[in-house]
Amino acid sequence: MTNISIDSFLSYTIGIIVFFIGVTLTKRFKTLQEYNIPEPVIGGLLAALIIYGFYIFSGIEIGFDLSTRDRLLVYFFTAIGLNARFSDLVKGGKPLFILLLLTLSFIVVQNLVGMGTAKFLGLPLSIGVLAGSASLIGGHGTAIAWAPEIKNLGIENALEIGVASATLGLVIASLIGGPIAKFLLTKNQLSNTKKSDPSVGIAYDKVKTETFNHLNFMSVILVLHICIIIGYLLNNIITELGFKLPLFVTCLLTGIVLSNIMALFPKVAWPARTRSLAIVSDFSLSLFLTMSLMSMQLWTIASLAGPLLIILTLQTLAAVAFILLILFPLMGKNYQAAVLSAGFGGFALGATPTAIANMTAVTKAHGPAPMAFIILPLVAAFFVDVTNSFVIGFLLSF
Repeated sequence: MTNISIDSFLSYTIGIIVFFIGVTLTKRFKTLQEYNIPEPVIGGLLAALIIYGFYIFSGIEIGFDLSTRDRLLVYFFTAIGLNARFSDLVKGGKPLFILLLLTLSFIVVQNLVGMGTAKFLGLPLSIGVLAGSASLIGGHGTAIAWAPEIKNLGIENALEIGVASATLGLVIASLIGGPIAKFLLTKNQLSNTKKSDPSVGIAYDKVKTETFNHLNFMSVILVLHICIIIGYLLNNIITELGFKLPLFVTCLLTGIVLSNIMALFPKVAWPARTRSLAIVSDFSLSLFLTMSLMSMQLWTIASLAGPLLIILTLQTLAAVAFILLILFPLMGKNYQAAVLSAGFGGFALGATPTAIANMTAVTKAHGPAPMAFIILPLVAAFFVDVTNSFVIGFLLSF
């Protein structure tokens, strides 16, 4: 077998090219926009399929040095930490607390479904965790971050399985959110009485006229690096104490703590929730996903294609049942609960952007649900990442 290994710099460059291919295809084919398939997924999957075809006809394996990609993951999660505010908890109130508890409960449910199905199919339980909260509610980033740990347990193709599960979950998530909301609205005869325009995302403190220049950008890079350095040192301390966490988790926690401390000093310039930080975050996530997907060695998971589809089918059924029977009733059985149900469908199997897209589609047709756009991103972007890491670590320790 002949192998071609592409170094870090060239892999980085190819990743950017592949991303722009995804952007071009998304603009050209409206169906991709309607289903909210991200550009990195489109470009990355296309590249992976081309490489797979090349492997079938030539027998040559192409591999990428992903050291740069792994740094982008740390940048992205640190940026999430910098944007977190404890004061936002007060704005969410009781709905936020209920959604948080439900989400944390679903992490356990998702892993039980994954592990139970894996056991039934005669697969290692660690594959059930990987095709559970690690890749679904955790997304590509969490799956890739935990893949080395699961690989050490004897699953050589852990990265490919995790990325494949996360990718399929993303597609499924974009398809089920709208139908779930439509079913709930029709069955319960719900309507929205608010007349204001739909709101998307959490309103930033900065006004739209916020300036963007090289100084803003450099300050963001500096703060990110400070957080990463502290997170790295904290990670070493935790490792010495006998408890192992991925580096991105400790950097995420560091960003949260520092950002909330600096919030006490309003006169001090801090790059949280700025356009500069958003650019760094979007760039890191987009290129991270692109490089992750294009580097998939699809031939290594061909033997698991059937079992993986079975696990994901049961995961989808479990998510829909959880939303309809538990989440919607406990969130109040009202219009906002229906919008949150659509968002949770996108988040539980896909990612936060999918959740926002699902909710946006509902609110454009039926009216705004501002609280839903506040509490779901708070839960999805921060609390779940931290808790999910602890749950995954706990399950893998057995």
